[in-house]
Amino acid sequence: MSQAHQPHATEILRLLSKQYTARPDMDLGNPKDTLLGVLLSARTKDSQVLKIFPAFKKRFPTFASLARSTPNEIASSISTIGLYRSKARAIHGLAKIIVDQHHGNVPSTMEELVALPGVGRKTANCVLCYVFGQSTVCVDTHVFRISHRLGWSRGKTPEAVERDLMKIVPKTEWNRINRTFVQFGRDLCTPGTPKCWKCPVAKWCPFQPKTPPPNMGTSKILVNGKR
Repeated sequence: MSQAHQPHATEILRLLSKQYTARPDMDLGNPKDTLLGVLLSARTKDSQVLKIFPAFKKRFPTFASLARSTPNEIASSISTIGLYRSKARAIHGLAKIIVDQHHGNVPSTMEELVALPGVGRKTANCVLCYVFGQSTVCVDTHVFRISHRLGWSRGKTPEAVERDLMKIVPKTEWNRINRTFVQFGRDLCTPGTPKCWKCPVAKWCPFQPKTPPPNMGTSKILVNGKR
């Protein structure tokens, strides 16, 4: 990726961060809840996780309580979300490690986080960004899709996209990527057919064909004065 992309990347992220100001859904205010929330959200809508999380947290208020339970007990409290059995096993396993090896505290390094069951780079990066304030690039489905549409990456895996973004986006802007792209991806740069006619960064986006407003039918939208 060319370094020439950097000024546009910074401008795009700063513009979007002014429009999308809400805290990420899985930024749940503390390391424990955020770690578990992000893990539970894998292949599951955040809204589904938020629906079950209060009762789950009430039943298992600490890592110690999770460690004392069984995977089946945990599974019964998260059974409405995707992959709940495998997530329950991961949560039980990571809770035991956190209690035994980290004094009940969520570790704050990438190496220690990805050593926990069920925790990959995306989950670790979200935790490091949301609750520890570290500069990280969290690549979820929205970040993956939008990065390709903007031409910032052609990577075929989240890890490859993460590496590309770290090269072309200044480190001072890394934490804006996930925070803004998730909301932007739900609102305008949606899967399938994005709403290009409403997009505030369309002039910098190479995605084609730009989608027109519904009342324009199949005609092409004007971008930078060109049809």
